[in-house]
Amino acid sequence: MPIRTCIFDAYGTLFDVSAAARQAAAEPGHDRLAAHWQTLARDWRLKQLQYTWLRAVTGAHADFWDVTADGLDWALEDCGLQGDAALRQRLLDLYWELQAYDEVPAMLARLKEAGLDTAILSNGSPAMLDGAVRSAGIGDLLDDVLSVESVGVFKPDHRVYDLVGQRFGTARDEVLFVSSNGWDAGAATGYGFVTAWVNRAGEPVDRLPWTPPHILTDLTGIPELARR
Repeated sequence: MPIRTCIFDAYGTLFDVSAAARQAAAEPGHDRLAAHWQTLARDWRLKQLQYTWLRAVTGAHADFWDVTADGLDWALEDCGLQGDAALRQRLLDLYWELQAYDEVPAMLARLKEAGLDTAILSNGSPAMLDGAVRSAGIGDLLDDVLSVESVGVFKPDHRVYDLVGQRFGTARDEVLFVSSNGWDAGAATGYGFVTAWVNRAGEPVDRLPWTPPHILTDLTGIPELARR
């Protein structure tokens, strides 16, 4: 079946999750962060994801903003920065203004010019996603922003992926699902979507029952892939 709808994960896929730590580290007064920002950004993201998985399997759902703050607190403590309340608040504030990757606006514009539906499907809460979309200036290039909050469970629960068909009325094989998370792309492959893993860091493929058929280094090739 031809692709009718392109669905994107948000954090790490469209929006650079390292941007908050990188920007804060470059600001005056954050010299201690400057030596650790890359480690903090990596661990913040890892803990954020781990906490969503643990909450999903235990049924202890929480707003993604709470999970994000919990992940940051762990990462700050691991870097020895847990006592800096001003730094913590600055990092959280910056998370509402994450930068989109450079290729995102042009890539989405090409998809819209081709007549395809475009949307975000994210663990993020509606308020967080609205802030990121507005900050990146890509709202007019998206047909919808779908949040797990409507089903009360994080990815990769199938109820999250169900939201796409419910919203757009597409068959699973008419959806191109794009994520920077190998586990997300793998799970969406098992669900039945056509998938692309945006592997910016050149990581190994996750050892899961499902392997995404398309692996890219950035989002530039998504319009061409959607036309195939």
